[in-house]
Amino acid sequence: MTGRRVTILQGHPDPAGGHLCHALAAAYAEGAAAAGHELRTIDIAHLDIPILRTQQEFEHGAVPEGLVAAQAAIAWAQHLLLVFPLWLGSPPALLKAFLEQVFRPSFAFAYGRRGFPQRLLTGRSARLVVTMGMPALLYRWYFRAHGLRALERNVLGFVGIGPVRRDLLGNVGGADDATRRRWLERLREHGRRGH
Repeated sequence: MTGRRVTILQGHPDPAGGHLCHALAAAYAEGAAAAGHELRTIDIAHLDIPILRTQQEFEHGAVPEGLVAAQAAIAWAQHLLLVFPLWLGSPPALLKAFLEQVFRPSFAFAYGRRGFPQRLLTGRSARLVVTMGMPALLYRWYFRAHGLRALERNVLGFVGIGPVRRDLLGNVGGADDATRRRWLERLREHGRRGH
């Protein structure tokens, strides 16, 4: 298998680092690098991400200069890894603000006739790695993973990214060392496979 171009999006908003999300992304990068995949990394906690407030700004405003390189890393990639904690049932607000800024018209999609968009980021796959305090089964079945499904369908699918695979890691606060080692090895293997 030839190497793939992979962009890792670290979606934990804490700039101090040191969280499970950071260890998971590092394990993936380790496996991917060992397998010969090319890597780029975007760490949203270290970016200046203004909040979009108007449709005019979203459709016609310039992407902030500090996010142009992030757009280029997404355009370059064949596969995206998004790692983030679940906050209030969905991705953290900073990650959502990042996606709103970079997935602009003419980069991620174009307005089509009759309301159907032209998807400009087709040909890319994605994996979502989501950590949470609650049991993953509870989030998946009781809460129906609504926040995650919205990200998959209404953001990534809307711009043409697919297939989208997911790893939901629950009860992270109470996970023992053996469980964390299994999670890290799983991410290393995903990295090796470029998935």
